[in-house]
Amino acid sequence: MIIESHFKPAWWLTNRHMQTIWQKIERRKLPCPTTKERIELPDSDFLDLHWTQLPNKDDTRNIVLVLHGLEGSIKSTYARGMLNAIRAKGDIGVLLHFRSCGGIANRLARAYHSGETSDVAFVANWLQAQFPNCPLFAIGYSLGGNVLCKYAGEQLQNNPFKASVAICPPLNLSASCQYIMKGTSRIYQKYLLDMMMDNIARKMQRVDISKYLRIDAHSYRKIKTLWQFDDLITAPLHGFKNAEDYYQQSAGMQFLKQVERPLLVLQAKDDPFLSEKCIPTTNDLSHKVTVEVSRKGGHVGYVSGTKLFKGDYWMEKRALQFIHNHA
Repeated sequence: MIIESHFKPAWWLTNRHMQTIWQKIERRKLPCPTTKERIELPDSDFLDLHWTQLPNKDDTRNIVLVLHGLEGSIKSTYARGMLNAIRAKGDIGVLLHFRSCGGIANRLARAYHSGETSDVAFVANWLQAQFPNCPLFAIGYSLGGNVLCKYAGEQLQNNPFKASVAICPPLNLSASCQYIMKGTSRIYQKYLLDMMMDNIARKMQRVDISKYLRIDAHSYRKIKTLWQFDDLITAPLHGFKNAEDYYQQSAGMQFLKQVERPLLVLQAKDDPFLSEKCIPTTNDLSHKVTVEVSRKGGHVGYVSGTKLFKGDYWMEKRALQFIHNHA
């Protein structure tokens, strides 16, 4: 079902761009102590996890897996804020670094992308095996939210997460990529693209990926948009024909009708990253999916509150409320 959100932006923070960037300003020094754990994968690669607290074998507390957005990491202010909120609730939070994120290049040519769900599946199964008495939940931001929606649709009744929350997922990847290439949203494209180019440069220093790419040094330097990056690098590196093929196969929208575990999707109509085509209709949803749409909120913002320059992060409270309603 689709419902209207009760979110109200802070009176001094109604602009969509300020909603989007405010926590980067206010929370830039937010402490979030975590314990890092590296797990080895069957394909000889690795994944890094950041725990709010390492559970023991007999633990029965909720474990909430957090999936970051494009080029996110434990340094992302939204991730630290959510992990702190999970800790304050008495639950255990664990952030998954997608391959090559967090400033460390992974060992293989492949990395991560908006439709890559095999690593989430591995971690979910690993958590089940390691901590069988802990109920599992998941929260995904932006790209991580799209991954979570796709994963939930793929797993059907086998989804190990009792409930999940996707915050600002780009459920229509093609439309969103075109949207961020226009107007003031191009600022965000430049910000993301610079990080993606740095990431692939680190990978090239560790892994020879030239045999996967149809690109020379001259073409590489001419990449100016996310679409070009995905067409020349993401798609061939992960077995897609081109950017459009990658977007069509990976978009989470088409998987929502198959979801069989409770899923909350939070979307804001003024999101400067996403096309309004990312907001589903009732016909796109299974009966287990709730889409909550707000008029304001920006991209992964949702800052409310009455005190001047003091944000209250509504999305954390709403996500954990949904999870605890199904715990």
